[in-house]
Amino acid sequence: MKIKEPASKQPIPPHAKRVFKGKIFDVYHWEQKLFDGSTATFEKIKRQDTVNVFPVTKEGKIILSQQRQPGGKGFIGCLGGRIDKGETPLETAKRELLEEAGLKAKTWLLWDARHLLGKIDWAIYTFVAKDLKKVGKIQSDAGEKIKLIQVSFEQFLKTVTRDNYRDIEIALMLLKAKEDPKKLSKIKELLLK
Repeated sequence: MKIKEPASKQPIPPHAKRVFKGKIFDVYHWEQKLFDGSTATFEKIKRQDTVNVFPVTKEGKIILSQQRQPGGKGFIGCLGGRIDKGETPLETAKRELLEEAGLKAKTWLLWDARHLLGKIDWAIYTFVAKDLKKVGKIQSDAGEKIKLIQVSFEQFLKTVTRDNYRDIEIALMLLKAKEDPKKLSKIKELLLK
């Protein structure tokens, strides 16, 4: 599967300087000419790209995770995580499905790829995994406690509106789709057919 990286909403220009290097986030500054001819220092954060994975059972149930991480409240979201150096988005999706659910999938579909915000250079790739096979146990890392839940499509639409649903890009996509029956029908078909 050939996957094109989505365009940034505001690319970091080549002359930008990294002013901070963190464990997850790097901060870049650059001088930007404004409309009146003056200049200002612009700033943008860069982080590793991530993947979302929505496994779907042969019964048409969408698998989500109930998760806790140190220092935060529990949340519901999709499976997924950061793309490691040298990995493709699909390789990461397969690794995360195995680690967080003990599953392998025969069929992979790219649902979406986007930069969510203009001030963060961060692509999010969202996959649907089908034809699942249980091959092991959940292998969460020391910073995760994961419990899997299965929901119908209708329950999924309600779940993404809850305060403890983490993946805002999915919630926003589904909220917009609810206003267009054709879009919502296409999403349901992608997940359930």
